[in-house]
Order: sequence, then C-alpha cells, then structure tokens
Amino acid sequence: MISQVERDLSIQIRLPETPHTTTPSPQTSPRLCRTRSKSSGQQPSRTFAHRFSWMLLSVLLRRQGILLFAPLIYISCMMFHLRTASLDASPIIHRRPAPGSVYRSPQVYARLRAEIDADNTTADAISTIWKRSYKGVEWKPCVMKSTGVLPDESNGYIFIEANGGLNQQRTSICNAVAVAGYLNATLVIPNFHYHSIWKDPSKFGDIYDEEFFVDALANDVRVVDTVPEYLMERFDYNLTNVFNFRVKAWAPTHYYRDSILPKLLEEKVIRISPFANRLSFDAPRVVQRFRCLANNVALRFAKPILTQGETLVKKMKELSANNGGKYVSVHLRFEEDMVAFSCCVFDGGNQEKQDMIAARERGWKGKFTKPGRVIRPGANRLNGKCPLTPLEVGLMLRGMGFNKSTYIYLASGPIYSANRTMAPLLEMFPNLQTKEMLASEEELAPFKNFSSRMAALDYTVCLHSEVFVTTQGGNFPHFLMGHRRYLFGGHSKTIRPDKRKLAVLFDNPKLGWKSFKRQMLSMRSHSDSKGFELKRPSDSIYIFPCPDCMCRRNKTTTAAT
Repeated sequence: MISQVERDLSIQIRLPETPHTTTPSPQTSPRLCRTRSKSSGQQPSRTFAHRFSWMLLSVLLRRQGILLFAPLIYISCMMFHLRTASLDASPIIHRRPAPGSVYRSPQVYARLRAEIDADNTTADAISTIWKRSYKGVEWKPCVMKSTGVLPDESNGYIFIEANGGLNQQRTSICNAVAVAGYLNATLVIPNFHYHSIWKDPSKFGDIYDEEFFVDALANDVRVVDTVPEYLMERFDYNLTNVFNFRVKAWAPTHYYRDSILPKLLEEKVIRISPFANRLSFDAPRVVQRFRCLANNVALRFAKPILTQGETLVKKMKELSANNGGKYVSVHLRFEEDMVAFSCCVFDGGNQEKQDMIAARERGWKGKFTKPGRVIRPGANRLNGKCPLTPLEVGLMLRGMGFNKSTYIYLASGPIYSANRTMAPLLEMFPNLQTKEMLASEEELAPFKNFSSRMAALDYTVCLHSEVFVTTQGGNFPHFLMGHRRYLFGGHSKTIRPDKRKLAVLFDNPKLGWKSFKRQMLSMRSHSDSKGFELKRPSDSIYIFPCPDCMCRRNKTTTAAT
C-alpha cells in the first residue's frame, strides 16, 4: 500500500514546470532536488541560502503567516536600501531658531518707535491700574504678640550665620527667630557671612535697628548680642569650636525638635551655619507667628538707612505731584553678574561674549566650564530665564499704558554697558530717577561701598511706590511683594510680567503696536487679579502673608456698623 507521502511526491514530480503556475508547490526534500538537478541538467545548482529561503517561504505560505512577517520584511528591505545609499548625498537642513529664542527687541523698538511716540490716546495708567478687590474682604495687619511671659529658663543659645545678600539674610533672621521661639532657646544676634559676590562687611546693627529688634521680641523670644562668658570658656572663646549643625534645606519643624533640641539641652549652645532656607514653609501656626513678628514688626532698618530712604521717597512724591505723588518703581536686574549668570545672549556682540566669560570666571570659578556643561541661551530665553533689558522694560510699560510723564524709580546695581543699554529706556521715560540722581554724593557716602545698605535704600523707595515692577525672581522682589501686601490691605500692587510670552512677542517680525498694547494690557490686568493671593502650604510666608500674618474683615459688615 502506497503511503500518502509517496503519492504526494509522485504527483509533485509529474507536475510540469511552467511559469503560469500560480499555486506554489509544497516543500520538496533536499535529496529529491539534488537528484532531479543532476538528471535533468536544465537547472543550475542552488546554494544553501537559496534552498533555505525557498523552504522558509513555502512554510509561511502553507500556514498563511506571511502577513505577520510583512513589517519585518519591509524594515529589512529599507535597512538594506539605506546601507547601500550614499550618505554624502543627504541634504543639510538649516532650521530657523524657535520663535522667542533670539534677542531681537532692538529691531522691534526701531520698527515701533514712531507709533509709540505718536500714541497719545491713553491716559497715564498709574491712576487707574489697580481696580480689583478680594471678593468683598478687607485684609489688615494682624500679628499677635504674646501677652504672657517667657519660661523662667532657656533651653540654650542658638547662634546662626546668615549668608547671601540683604534679603537672603533677612530670611535667615526670621527663620532663626522662629526656631529659637519654637525650641524655647535664646537667639544670639545673627552674624552676617561675608560673600565674594556682595562684598559687604556690614554687621547686623549696620543694617537693622538692633535695640528695636530686641525690644520688639522681648515677650516672645530672648535675644542677646553675645554668648555668656562661662559658656564661651568651654570653647576657648571661639565660636567656631561650638558644635555646628549642617541642616538640610527646608527642614521640617520636627527635625529641630527631635535632632537639634536634645543637642541644645546637652551643650547649652549650638551653631547652625549656613542657615538660609533651612526651615520649611509648611510649619505649624505657632512657628509662622514668630516669622510674622520678626519680618513685619521687629526688623526695622537702622536709623541712617531709614532716614535716607524716607528722604528719597519724599523726593519721588514731590516730583510726581502731578500724578498725586504716585510713581512706579522698577527692580531691574541687568547688572553684569546677573547677565553673566543667566547665560543669555543679547546684542553686545563679541565684546559682550568676552565680558560674560570673564565675569563668570570671576564670580563662579569653573562652574560654567565643567566638562559636559552645555550652555543653551535660546532655551534659557524661551523658558523666561533671561533678565529683561532696560529696552524691554520700557516697551512693556509703554504698552501697559504708562506715558512719558510717568515718574519711574529704578532700583538696581550698576547696569551692564549702561550708556548703550539705558538709552532706549530714557527715551521712553525721560522722568526716570535713581538714588544716585536723587541724592548727592555726600548723602550716599555712608552707603556707597556697601551693597546691602544700598539695596536697603532701594527697598524703602520701592516699598512706598504706587506700582512695583519685578523683572527677575529673587529674594528682593519676593520680600517686597509680601511687605506691600502687608501694608496695602493684602494687594501686592506688583506687575509680574510673563517673560516667556514677552520673549515670543519681542521676536515677532510682524508685531504691530496695537496688537502689542492689547497683549500688555492683558498682562497688566492679570497682575492686578493676582495681587490678592492666599498662602498655600508650600508657599513662602514672606511673599504671601495672608492669612498667617493678617486678619480679614468683611467690608459689608464694616459698612453696616
């Protein structure tokens, strides 16, 4: 009896070889193929690769699985094609920089200048800028002082070193008061750490009224100017020998209770250095009360700074009498070190490039030249990390409706390449003033070589302006916004520009003046609506004093009474 396999083979051999056959033949055995090739003498011998390919294809067709392998076959063909193609023939694509990644503000100003000068349709915005109220609620300063007395005995002495500039040091002081109050410790007047950037050797009493500070906290936190001699004797009268805690940033209050308090009780004096940003903003109400008390009540500038600052405020109000004594203050961060640190590119060409390389090396040796460090100026600009130039500040304010008669106080250090960069801003706002323009050299002599004292003068004038404009983040504008909220019923009266949006607008070759004004008025309105904001758990209490440092009173209730 003939087997099924033998019948299939005999049928296969009898089939004629014709090109018109549409159905592929079943798989043949290798031995049969070899025998037939030799006997017929018509087909050339096939290699092993050919035979294997034919067998594989026969199996796939028989099992109808060709569709599953179609993508693999396609990709293989494409890879083979790419390998054989000449890479030298590939075209080089030149991509246009992303909109907003290149500094083109001077070209925008040149194109819009005639329309800016001719625009007299809008009254000065300074008299109409703030229109929002916070849902019928009025906020007022409300820092609760202790009515009781301090415990008979302190748990020990805490000595901290405040690092950074004026307002970073202020953060350290307020947080130190909060920690000392929380741990029932005695706070030693903080030491200001000298820094190579700010180069200010000022002590606490040179910036703040030390006697007022101690008296304001008398019922809440003990404050002394030195550690008692009997304790210092244990450390050879050298505070650097005192045990120093290296506290991590934003440490929670329970860390101070569980880790620092036991050591404080054991040693009776501890040191924490550095101390900026070493206490979490998400803290219990009792800790927040100490912060409010320190920042809004106890910290008052020393008399020389306070007197000169009030003189500058008086002069600005006299100059702006036609506007009801209202003026605009602008915190402009376009000093050489800020421009260098931002790693942004402006319009100064090769000279600017060389200046910035030298400034980075002076201030941050090796930080920007580490292997693998890549500087992307375009990405920085798109992300809103570039400081606004004087020209951009002028364009923004004119677009927001402030006209040439507006008096502007400029709070800033030495502007980079001032003769060139300040010219457009002075063209748009000829009534611009600085502390150097308002005060004589003799009046500024006690402050001239001390960056923190000069910053304190700027802080005072900005605090009492009708409008405060911040152009770059940092502790200076953050403290000012919170302080202004504390003074002005909860509203910061601050313009915070959207620098990402500005970067795209200033890089638009088709930007028209009317369209730009519409965008700026919208940005101004947004700043107004965001003037009233309540603190969220992780927010800074120094920016958002409501509700921890302020009480609210319903306006309708007040009117009825």
